Amino acid sequence: MAPAALLMNESWPSKRVCVMGSTGPLGSTLVQRLLERGYAVHAAALRHYPPNTHVHGGVDCLEGILSSCDDEKKNKRLRVFDTDPLDYHSILDALKGCSGLFYCFDPPSDRPTYDELMAEVEARAAHNVLEACAQTSTIDKVVFTSSATAVIWQDGRNTMPDLDERNWSDISFCKKYKLWHGLSKTLAEKAAWALAMDRGLNMVSINGGLLIGSSPHGHQLMTVDNPYLKGAAEMYEDGVFVTVDLGFLVDAHICVYEDVSSYGRYLCFNEVIDSNTAALKLAHMLFPSSPSSPSPQSLEEERVYQQRISNKKLNKLMVDFKRGLLPV
Repeated sequence: MAPAALLMNESWPSKRVCVMGSTGPLGSTLVQRLLERGYAVHAAALRHYPPNTHVHGGVDCLEGILSSCDDEKKNKRLRVFDTDPLDYHSILDALKGCSGLFYCFDPPSDRPTYDELMAEVEARAAHNVLEACAQTSTIDKVVFTSSATAVIWQDGRNTMPDLDERNWSDISFCKKYKLWHGLSKTLAEKAAWALAMDRGLNMVSINGGLLIGSSPHGHQLMTVDNPYLKGAAEMYEDGVFVTVDLGFLVDAHICVYEDVSSYGRYLCFNEVIDSNTAALKLAHMLFPSSPSSPSPQSLEEERVYQQRISNKKLNKLMVDFKRGLLPV
C-alpha cells in the first residue's frame, strides 16, 4: 500500500476538518498535529454541562495551541467553536465547510466517573453529531473515537476465540456489573453506526485502549479513578487489558482518515498488560509518588497471561503511515 499522503491529491492539505471534543488530551493533540500537516481545523470545545463545569483544559487549552503556533499561516487555519453536543444547531455551525470530522467525547474533569446517566448522555450526543454530519453536504468522512471497552465485555469471554473488531460488549453484561465506561462507549458507538449506515455516511471508528503517555498540553492522562480501569483485574487475567500511547492513538486517527481504504472498526493499542512486570509498570504510572513497590522477582514467580485480543487490522493499515508526510 502506498503511503497515506500519496493517496491524496495536491489539494488535500488545504482541506478543512472539524475536531469535536478538542479540549481533551486526544482532541487537543489532534488539533495540533492536523495543523502541522497543513489542514484547516475547526476546534469544537464540547459544552455539555452547565457553565460552571470545566471540561479538561477548556478553551484555555485551545488558546495555548493558538499561542504556540510558530507561524501566522497555522494561526489563521484554526477556528475555535463552543459546541454543545446536545444542541444540534451548534454542531452544524462547527461542521460548516468541513470535509471531515474527528469526534472525541470527554466527560468533564470534575466528573470523571461514568454512570448510567453518562451513558445516556454520550449516546444522545453521538446520535446528534452523526445526524448533523448527515445534514452537512461537505462531510466526506467521520472518524469516531470509541474504546476497547466497547469490544471486550461479554459473558464467557475467557472461553471465546481471540477478540477483534467484530466483537461487541454486551449491554446487559455491562449494566449487571456496572461497567459504565464500557456501557457508554458501546451505546454511543452503536448509535453512531446505526445512523451512519442508515444515512450512508462514510465512518470509521477507533477503539482505543487505556490512554497513557504524556500530553503536550498539560492533561493528566493516568489517574487511579479512570473509569476505563473498572474491571482491570478481569481484563488482566483474560489477556485483554490493553493500553495505547497518545502519539500512536493520534497517528491512528489521522491514518484512517487519510487512507481511502479504511473501513469499519479498528482496535488501537500498542501494549498488552499481560505480566507482573507490565502490571507493575502501569502501577508506577498510576502511583508515581508512592513508595517503591517490590520488583517482580520479589513477588510471586513471574506470570504471563496469553494475549487474547488482536489489532492486526490497524497495524496492517499503518505499515506505510509516516507522521508528517504532508507538506506544512
